[in-house]
Amino acid sequence: MAMFKTSNPALGSKTFQDAVARTGGAIDATNRMTLNGTVNRTGILLICAFATAAYTWRMFMQTHDPSDVSGLLMLGVFGGFITAMVTVFKQSWAPITAPIYALLEGLFLGGVSALFDVRYPGIAIQAVGLTFGVLLTMLVVYSSGLIRVTNKFRIGIIAATGGIALFYLLEMILGFFGVRFLAVNGSGPIGIGFSLLVCAIAALNLVLDFDFIEQGVNYGAPKYMEWYGAFGIMVTLVWLYLEILRLLSKMRSRN
Repeated sequence: MAMFKTSNPALGSKTFQDAVARTGGAIDATNRMTLNGTVNRTGILLICAFATAAYTWRMFMQTHDPSDVSGLLMLGVFGGFITAMVTVFKQSWAPITAPIYALLEGLFLGGVSALFDVRYPGIAIQAVGLTFGVLLTMLVVYSSGLIRVTNKFRIGIIAATGGIALFYLLEMILGFFGVRFLAVNGSGPIGIGFSLLVCAIAALNLVLDFDFIEQGVNYGAPKYMEWYGAFGIMVTLVWLYLEILRLLSKMRSRN
Protein backbone atom coordinates (compact mmCIF):
# COMPACT_ATOMS: atom_id res chain seq x y z
CA MET A 1 0.00 0.00 0.00
CA ALA A 2 2.86 2.36 0.58
CA MET A 3 3.89 1.93 -3.01
CA PHE A 4 1.35 4.45 -4.28
CA LYS A 5 0.02 7.69 -2.91
CA THR A 6 -3.42 6.22 -2.34
CA SER A 7 -4.99 3.75 0.03
CA ASN A 8 -5.98 1.49 -2.87
CA PRO A 9 -2.87 -0.41 -3.98
CA ALA A 10 -4.23 -0.56 -7.52
CA LEU A 11 -4.60 3.18 -8.05
CA GLY A 12 -2.14 5.98 -7.43
CA SER A 13 -1.91 9.67 -8.11
CA LYS A 14 0.74 9.16 -10.83
CA THR A 15 -0.59 5.94 -12.26
CA PHE A 16 -2.42 7.47 -15.19
CA GLN A 17 0.20 10.14 -15.90
CA ASP A 18 2.87 7.43 -16.07
CA ALA A 19 0.71 5.37 -18.43
CA VAL A 20 0.35 8.31 -20.77
CA ALA A 21 4.07 9.10 -20.54
CA ARG A 22 5.00 5.56 -21.57
CA THR A 23 3.09 6.09 -24.83
CA GLY A 24 4.83 9.37 -25.51
CA GLY A 25 1.63 11.28 -24.86
CA ALA A 26 0.29 10.63 -28.38
CA ILE A 27 -2.78 8.40 -28.05
CA ASP A 28 -5.46 8.20 -30.71
CA ALA A 29 -8.93 9.23 -29.46
CA THR A 30 -10.33 5.76 -30.13
CA ASN A 31 -7.61 4.19 -27.98
CA ARG A 32 -8.12 6.37 -24.92
CA MET A 33 -9.68 5.42 -21.62
CA THR A 34 -13.36 6.36 -21.25
CA LEU A 35 -15.75 6.37 -18.31
CA ASN A 36 -18.27 4.13 -20.06
CA GLY A 37 -15.51 1.70 -20.95
CA THR A 38 -14.38 1.51 -17.33
CA VAL A 39 -17.95 0.93 -16.15
CA ASN A 40 -18.36 -1.89 -18.68
CA ARG A 41 -15.09 -3.49 -17.62
CA THR A 42 -16.15 -3.28 -13.97
CA GLY A 43 -19.36 -5.10 -14.87
CA ILE A 44 -17.39 -7.87 -16.58
CA LEU A 45 -15.18 -8.32 -13.52
CA LEU A 46 -18.23 -8.53 -11.26
CA ILE A 47 -19.76 -11.20 -13.51
CA CYS A 48 -16.51 -13.18 -13.36
CA ALA A 49 -16.46 -12.97 -9.56
CA PHE A 50 -20.10 -13.98 -9.23
CA ALA A 51 -19.60 -16.97 -11.53
CA THR A 52 -16.78 -18.55 -9.54
CA ALA A 53 -18.37 -17.55 -6.23
CA ALA A 54 -21.51 -19.43 -7.23
CA TYR A 55 -19.40 -22.49 -8.06
CA THR A 56 -17.66 -22.55 -4.67
CA TRP A 57 -20.92 -21.77 -2.87
CA ARG A 58 -22.71 -24.68 -4.55
CA MET A 59 -19.86 -27.08 -3.85
CA PHE A 60 -19.89 -26.30 -0.13
CA MET A 61 -23.68 -26.33 0.21
CA GLN A 62 -23.85 -29.85 -1.21
CA THR A 63 -21.92 -31.35 1.73
CA HIS A 64 -21.39 -28.54 4.28
CA ASP A 65 -17.86 -29.88 4.61
CA PRO A 66 -15.26 -27.05 4.71
CA SER A 67 -12.54 -29.42 3.49
CA ASP A 68 -14.36 -29.69 0.15
CA VAL A 69 -13.67 -26.02 -0.62
CA SER A 70 -10.51 -25.39 1.40
CA GLY A 71 -8.30 -25.89 -1.65
CA LEU A 72 -10.34 -23.42 -3.70
CA LEU A 73 -10.26 -20.93 -0.84
CA MET A 74 -6.47 -21.09 -0.69
CA LEU A 75 -6.24 -20.81 -4.46
CA GLY A 76 -8.48 -17.75 -4.32
CA VAL A 77 -6.52 -16.07 -1.50
CA PHE A 78 -2.98 -16.63 -2.70
CA GLY A 79 -3.71 -16.71 -6.41
CA GLY A 80 -5.72 -13.50 -6.11
CA PHE A 81 -2.95 -11.79 -4.16
CA ILE A 82 -0.27 -12.77 -6.66
CA THR A 83 -2.41 -11.73 -9.62
CA ALA A 84 -3.17 -8.41 -7.94
CA MET A 85 0.52 -7.70 -7.43
CA VAL A 86 1.27 -8.57 -11.05
CA THR A 87 -1.49 -6.20 -12.17
CA VAL A 88 -0.17 -3.39 -9.99
CA PHE A 89 3.35 -3.70 -11.40
CA LYS A 90 2.31 -4.50 -14.97
CA GLN A 91 -0.69 -2.28 -15.61
CA SER A 92 -0.64 -2.97 -19.35
CA TRP A 93 -1.44 -6.61 -18.53
CA ALA A 94 -4.69 -5.61 -16.80
CA PRO A 95 -6.95 -6.77 -19.68
CA ILE A 96 -5.77 -10.30 -18.88
CA THR A 97 -4.87 -10.22 -15.19
CA ALA A 98 -7.90 -8.25 -13.97
CA PRO A 99 -10.43 -10.93 -15.06
CA ILE A 100 -8.17 -13.63 -13.60
CA TYR A 101 -8.08 -11.71 -10.32
CA ALA A 102 -11.87 -11.45 -10.30
CA LEU A 103 -12.27 -15.18 -10.98
CA LEU A 104 -9.85 -16.10 -8.19
CA GLU A 105 -11.43 -13.70 -5.68
CA GLY A 106 -14.81 -15.20 -6.54
CA LEU A 107 -13.58 -18.63 -5.46
CA PHE A 108 -12.56 -17.20 -2.10
CA LEU A 109 -15.63 -15.02 -1.57
CA GLY A 110 -18.04 -17.81 -2.51
CA GLY A 111 -16.52 -20.20 0.01
CA VAL A 112 -16.30 -17.66 2.82
CA SER A 113 -19.85 -16.48 2.16
CA ALA A 114 -21.16 -20.05 2.30
CA LEU A 115 -19.39 -20.69 5.60
CA PHE A 116 -20.92 -17.57 7.12
CA ASP A 117 -24.36 -18.29 5.65
CA VAL A 118 -24.55 -21.73 7.22
CA ARG A 119 -24.03 -20.18 10.63
CA TYR A 120 -26.09 -17.06 9.96
CA PRO A 121 -28.71 -17.88 7.30
CA GLY A 122 -29.25 -15.09 4.81
CA ILE A 123 -26.19 -13.10 5.84
CA ALA A 124 -24.47 -13.42 2.45
CA ILE A 125 -27.29 -11.88 0.42
CA GLN A 126 -27.56 -9.11 3.01
CA ALA A 127 -23.84 -8.38 2.67
CA VAL A 128 -24.06 -8.36 -1.13
CA GLY A 129 -27.03 -6.00 -1.05
CA LEU A 130 -25.34 -3.64 1.38
CA THR A 131 -22.10 -3.66 -0.62
CA PHE A 132 -23.82 -2.62 -3.83
CA GLY A 133 -25.95 -0.18 -1.90
CA VAL A 134 -22.82 1.49 -0.55
CA LEU A 135 -21.26 1.47 -4.04
CA LEU A 136 -24.25 3.26 -5.57
CA THR A 137 -24.52 5.67 -2.65
CA MET A 138 -20.87 6.68 -2.85
CA LEU A 139 -21.14 7.06 -6.63
CA VAL A 140 -24.09 9.43 -6.21
CA VAL A 141 -22.32 11.31 -3.43
CA TYR A 142 -19.19 11.69 -5.55
CA SER A 143 -21.06 12.63 -8.73
CA SER A 144 -23.13 15.25 -6.92
CA GLY A 145 -20.04 16.87 -5.43
CA LEU A 146 -21.16 16.33 -1.83
CA ILE A 147 -17.71 14.93 -1.13
CA ARG A 148 -14.78 16.66 -2.80
CA VAL A 149 -11.48 14.84 -3.03
CA THR A 150 -9.09 17.43 -1.64
CA ASN A 151 -5.51 16.75 -0.58
CA LYS A 152 -6.54 16.77 3.08
CA PHE A 153 -9.37 14.33 2.40
CA ARG A 154 -7.09 12.04 0.43
CA ILE A 155 -4.35 12.10 3.09
CA GLY A 156 -6.90 11.39 5.83
CA ILE A 157 -8.34 8.33 4.07
CA ILE A 158 -4.88 7.07 3.16
CA ALA A 159 -3.70 7.42 6.77
CA ALA A 160 -6.81 5.68 8.13
CA THR A 161 -6.52 2.82 5.64
CA GLY A 162 -2.83 2.42 6.38
CA GLY A 163 -3.58 2.31 10.09
CA ILE A 164 -6.16 -0.42 9.58
CA ALA A 165 -3.75 -2.43 7.43
CA LEU A 166 -1.04 -2.16 10.08
CA PHE A 167 -3.47 -3.22 12.80
CA TYR A 168 -4.56 -6.29 10.83
CA LEU A 169 -0.92 -7.19 10.18
CA LEU A 170 -0.04 -6.80 13.86
CA GLU A 171 -3.08 -8.85 14.85
CA MET A 172 -2.05 -11.65 12.50
CA ILE A 173 1.53 -11.71 13.80
CA LEU A 174 0.52 -11.63 17.46
CA GLY A 175 -2.05 -14.35 16.77
CA PHE A 176 0.81 -16.80 16.21
CA PHE A 177 1.81 -16.13 19.83
CA GLY A 178 -1.68 -16.59 21.19
CA VAL A 179 -2.46 -12.89 21.57
CA ARG A 180 -6.06 -12.06 20.67
CA PHE A 181 -7.86 -8.72 20.47
CA LEU A 182 -11.10 -10.04 21.90
CA ALA A 183 -12.81 -6.67 22.33
CA VAL A 184 -12.18 -5.63 18.72
CA ASN A 185 -13.12 -8.99 17.25
CA GLY A 186 -16.05 -9.60 19.58
CA SER A 187 -19.71 -8.69 19.20
CA GLY A 188 -19.68 -6.06 21.91
CA PRO A 189 -19.95 -2.29 21.38
CA ILE A 190 -16.20 -1.96 20.75
CA GLY A 191 -16.15 -4.74 18.18
CA ILE A 192 -19.19 -3.46 16.30
CA GLY A 193 -17.93 0.11 16.49
CA PHE A 194 -14.58 -0.92 15.04
CA SER A 195 -16.25 -2.77 12.16
CA LEU A 196 -18.48 0.21 11.42
CA LEU A 197 -15.40 2.42 11.28
CA VAL A 198 -13.58 0.06 8.93
CA CYS A 199 -16.64 -0.21 6.67
CA ALA A 200 -16.83 3.59 6.53
CA ILE A 201 -13.15 3.87 5.57
CA ALA A 202 -13.58 1.19 2.90
CA ALA A 203 -16.59 3.06 1.50
CA LEU A 204 -14.64 6.32 1.35
CA ASN A 205 -11.93 4.52 -0.57
CA LEU A 206 -14.49 4.14 -3.35
CA VAL A 207 -14.59 7.93 -3.60
CA LEU A 208 -10.83 7.97 -4.09
CA ASP A 209 -11.18 5.27 -6.74
CA PHE A 210 -13.80 7.29 -8.62
CA ASP A 211 -11.56 10.34 -8.48
CA PHE A 212 -8.54 8.50 -9.86
CA ILE A 213 -10.59 7.00 -12.69
CA GLU A 214 -11.88 10.44 -13.57
CA GLN A 215 -8.29 11.65 -13.63
CA GLY A 216 -7.41 8.84 -16.02
CA VAL A 217 -10.18 9.85 -18.41
CA ASN A 218 -9.11 13.50 -18.23
CA TYR A 219 -5.47 12.62 -18.85
CA GLY A 220 -6.41 10.60 -21.91
CA ALA A 221 -4.88 7.40 -20.52
CA PRO A 222 -4.50 4.39 -22.85
CA LYS A 223 -7.43 2.04 -23.37
CA TYR A 224 -6.04 -0.77 -21.22
CA MET A 225 -6.35 1.52 -18.19
CA GLU A 226 -10.10 0.90 -18.31
CA TRP A 227 -9.34 -2.61 -17.09
CA TYR A 228 -6.90 -1.27 -14.54
CA GLY A 229 -9.45 1.21 -13.22
CA ALA A 230 -12.06 -1.55 -13.00
CA PHE A 231 -9.52 -3.70 -11.16
CA GLY A 232 -9.03 -0.90 -8.62
CA ILE A 233 -12.77 -0.72 -7.97
CA MET A 234 -12.86 -4.51 -7.60
CA VAL A 235 -10.11 -4.49 -4.98
CA THR A 236 -12.05 -2.02 -2.85
CA LEU A 237 -15.35 -3.87 -3.30
CA VAL A 238 -13.80 -7.14 -2.14
CA TRP A 239 -12.49 -5.43 0.99
CA LEU A 240 -15.80 -3.67 1.62
CA TYR A 241 -17.82 -6.87 1.21
CA LEU A 242 -15.65 -8.82 3.64
CA GLU A 243 -15.87 -6.03 6.23
CA ILE A 244 -19.65 -5.82 5.87
CA LEU A 245 -19.89 -9.60 6.20
CA ARG A 246 -17.81 -9.41 9.36
CA LEU A 247 -19.93 -6.59 10.77
CA LEU A 248 -23.19 -8.43 10.11
CA SER A 249 -21.84 -11.59 11.74
CA LYS A 250 -21.00 -9.63 14.88
CA MET A 251 -24.47 -8.13 15.00
CA ARG A 252 -26.16 -11.46 14.36
CA SER A 253 -24.13 -13.19 17.07
CA ARG A 254 -25.61 -10.82 19.66
CA ASN A 255 -29.09 -12.25 19.09
